[in-house]
Amino acid sequence: MKADGVDIRPIVQLTGTSEFNEVFFDGARTDAANIVGAPGDGWKIAMATLGFERGVATLGQQVGFRRELNGVVELARRTGAIDDPLLRDRLVRSHMGLEVMRLNAMRTMAGVAAGAPGPESSISKLVWGTWHRELGELAMDVLGTAGLVADGEPYDLNDWQRLFLFSRSDTIYAGSNEIQRNIIAERVLGLPREARG
Repeated sequence: MKADGVDIRPIVQLTGTSEFNEVFFDGARTDAANIVGAPGDGWKIAMATLGFERGVATLGQQVGFRRELNGVVELARRTGAIDDPLLRDRLVRSHMGLEVMRLNAMRTMAGVAAGAPGPESSISKLVWGTWHRELGELAMDVLGTAGLVADGEPYDLNDWQRLFLFSRSDTIYAGSNEIQRNIIAERVLGLPREARG
């Protein structure tokens, strides 16, 4: 990553942090020993990497999701928001969604055992990206109006505000929800390709 011709530019997010980067390869070269796969197979390698990121890799990610969900439940208890039947129902639905996500990731591992993950990993990505975004929205609703004010100047956010803002990116990175739906439609369901104009 430090080779000549490799330019890394952090992308600063709404949270003020930068977990993502733009990476530009402008005349970058490497030794043949550093090539992953066969020359010309870059797209195939990239798609396999994204398949793991979208699918099975979420097993580890779900540990953090579980911690966040438990924190939102505890916050609801502390604020009294847990007494609101609509919020309580959303907390239960969030718990069930996390369990479904875990079971789906375990099922996906069987496909990985037979080779690189297939387009089915797009289902996992669509599920966890949407679930996490909804958890961020739930955290804000549990906080109520207190969630609208930063803890300090100029932009000191609490954990729940950061969760809400960061989770906006979950439905974009590793392929947006729209891309995942196209992959599922075309490669899993066998529907006609979307018209490219």
